[in-house]
Amino acid sequence: MALAHIEIPLDVLDSARLSVQEVKQELALTLYAQRRLSIGKARELAGLSLWDFRQLLGSRRIPPHYDESDLAEDLAVLSELRQAGS
Repeated sequence: MALAHIEIPLDVLDSARLSVQEVKQELALTLYAQRRLSIGKARELAGLSLWDFRQLLGSRRIPPHYDESDLAEDLAVLSELRQAGS
C-alpha cells in the first residue's frame, strides 16, 4: 500500500492537544461526515476496528450513511436470498 505523508509542526499538535493518532481520527471523522470517505476507508484511516469507529461516530453524533437507496438495495438482496432458499 502506497502512503502519503503530511507534515504537522509539533507545536501545532501541542497547541491542539492532539496526538498523531487523534489527528488521523479527526480527519477520518470529518471526511466521513462530509461523505468523502466510506465507513471502511474512514475506519482504516482512523486506525480503528469497524465497531470502534461506529462507537466514535455515535459519540460525536455523526449519523451513518444509510439512505433510501441503501434500504431498497438491502431489501432486494433479502428478497433474493429468500427466493434462493426456498
